Amino acid sequence: MNNIMAVLINGIAQLEYDRDKALTDYQLTYLDKMDKKMDAGINIDGEMIESPELNQRVQFVVANMLTAMKSDNEGVTSSLCTYLATRLPDLKQIQISEENEEVTINMVFDEDYKGQTSVSFTRH
Repeated sequence: MNNIMAVLINGIAQLEYDRDKALTDYQLTYLDKMDKKMDAGINIDGEMIESPELNQRVQFVVANMLTAMKSDNEGVTSSLCTYLATRLPDLKQIQISEENEEVTINMVFDEDYKGQTSVSFTRH
């Protein structure tokens, strides 16, 4: 069974998270702290949600992960990706499409990520 969760933007893999790698106690504690912070409320699209449920937390985390990715903040990106992979153990892919300032996020639970193949070209 493929235990990889991938994050793709416009069809190109940006992150691959391997669930087979064990998390440290520090990492697990950090994820729990993230949940506790979100327990106090989160802001999604200008609306304050005081007791967010899992789907709202996921929406919030994905939006923040995309922002972190775009600003090359690898630490935050990694933490948020880890959060998603651990809180949604059946999640296989996060497919993000960006077109004309519009972002679409598709969560895939039923299709394993198969990786991407690099193709090399030679000049003649």
